[in-house]
Amino acid sequence: MLAGNFNSERMILMKNKTKFQVAGVTGLLSILLVILIRAVDVASIGPEGTDIGLSHINKAIFEFFEVDMLWYNITDWLGVVAILMAFLFAFIGFGQMINRRSLLKVDRSILALGVLYIIVIGLYILFEIAIVNYRPIIMPGCEHPEASFPSSHTMMVCVIMGSAMMLLKRYINNRPLRLILQVLCIVLILVTVFGRLISGVHWFTDIIGGVLISVSLLSLYAGVLEAVIEKEVGHGAKTAKGMKAE
Repeated sequence: MLAGNFNSERMILMKNKTKFQVAGVTGLLSILLVILIRAVDVASIGPEGTDIGLSHINKAIFEFFEVDMLWYNITDWLGVVAILMAFLFAFIGFGQMINRRSLLKVDRSILALGVLYIIVIGLYILFEIAIVNYRPIIMPGCEHPEASFPSSHTMMVCVIMGSAMMLLKRYINNRPLRLILQVLCIVLILVTVFGRLISGVHWFTDIIGGVLISVSLLSLYAGVLEAVIEKEVGHGAKTAKGMKAE
């Protein structure tokens, strides 16, 4: 029994380590991408002569797809769906806090999700201040080019829907319903990523940056979530053992 528990804990630690390693690697790749954009093949191909890194590949892909505002509007509405999903989990957490009369008694997976959302908001603010690239077009209603890297829309949808897929396992017991919702999350992510690219409101590297950052954050959250689940299971097992002993 002890050997079995030890092997089980060892496997969990290895899985968590892998998730954190993926988070670290993709995080480093995101930083490397920023460095490449700022230093390699920089040319004034953006609106109002703004400098764009990795200009040849960005320009080629932009000219291939051109601008399609229909896809921009579609992905904008998908972003609204993602925000509603985030509010749903926030509502669950708020309900738990009211019922349990303490923020600290809210499920740790929900609290960790809140931290994840705060990180995403923080990154959005950071890249609005520290501009890496500007949009390939001046958006309707704007007078000057806006920050474009990373695609914050891509990052937001990927992180919210990706983390939702993980939490659906904990809060929906109906397997068919859970699978349907998880598939819908995947579809929403894919449509957003490709739709944002072909809409022409972002450079190719903006989309890649958004995806890399999202994978890093989701891998980190997956590792934390796994640790939370293991701690809850271990606590439950100890409680059950204590009750049995009594």
